[in-house]
Amino acid sequence: MRIVFAGTPEPALPSLRRLIESPRHDVVAVLTRPDAAAGRRAKPAPSPAARLALEHDIPLLRPARPNAEEFIAELTELAPDCCAVVAYGALLSERLLAVPRHGWVNLHFSLLPAWRGAAPVQAAIAAGDTVTGATTFQIEPALDAGPVYGVVTETIRPTDTAGDLLARLSVSGAELLETTLDGIADGSLRPVPQPSDGVTVAPKITVEQARVRWDLPAHAVERRIRAVTPNPGAWTMIGDLRLKLGPVTVDHTADTLPPGVIRTDRDGVRIGTSSQPVRLGVIQPPGKKPMNAADWARGARLDDSARAE
Repeated sequence: MRIVFAGTPEPALPSLRRLIESPRHDVVAVLTRPDAAAGRRAKPAPSPAARLALEHDIPLLRPARPNAEEFIAELTELAPDCCAVVAYGALLSERLLAVPRHGWVNLHFSLLPAWRGAAPVQAAIAAGDTVTGATTFQIEPALDAGPVYGVVTETIRPTDTAGDLLARLSVSGAELLETTLDGIADGSLRPVPQPSDGVTVAPKITVEQARVRWDLPAHAVERRIRAVTPNPGAWTMIGDLRLKLGPVTVDHTADTLPPGVIRTDRDGVRIGTSSQPVRLGVIQPPGKKPMNAADWARGARLDDSARAE
């Protein structure tokens, strides 16, 4: 089939590579978000999907307004049989969805109807789920509610960050997406409506929402930090310093501490929660590289009044 691939960040790349290499499909263009500021100098840079397309001399589509009439006309001119979507990052109008004869097929990183929305991997980790997966489905106007073509499952490991889990799902999901498009092409695959029960929603996580809440139980603190690692990144305030935090471990052997109270010892740094304290792993002070929490604490010379907020 003639495929227009729509995707933007790193997790889209395994799927795009797989479709480029597929003998059964022809990627005629890549639709991605416009160049965005990146790096310390904030210079506009192409998305990861755009860079991969350029490496393979595949035409790029980077509309600022994908639902505008001019882009609908441009896509119609390309005459794709199907549009494959992996984390493109924009909502699509009904007129745009109607352009390809087989519609738009999305690879979503959850077991739909669980965790519809922009942050399914983060939501699954924060909720303490033990199993998640990826789903291919036909895009409809309602958010992630279209009929399902196929699923793969993935165990969530006790130490998984969102980055770890998404990396695995992007690979297994790429195989699922190719298999789905193969089935659509030969007519052997038909989508099945999602069940009406079991719907949960996973909206995008803001930087403010990634601030650690020390008043939660330790297991919730630990999960929520893994859920926002590496993006947008967990953080807390200690005095007037805003510190980014890596994953923590629950300390079941230490005495309890009031939420936010900090204690240091030769083994590192503990912070109180509403249950057991947690031990910090990596800390990144403002303008510095990430470092071991114990090394940071020695230089910071914290006293007993220090608190994380």
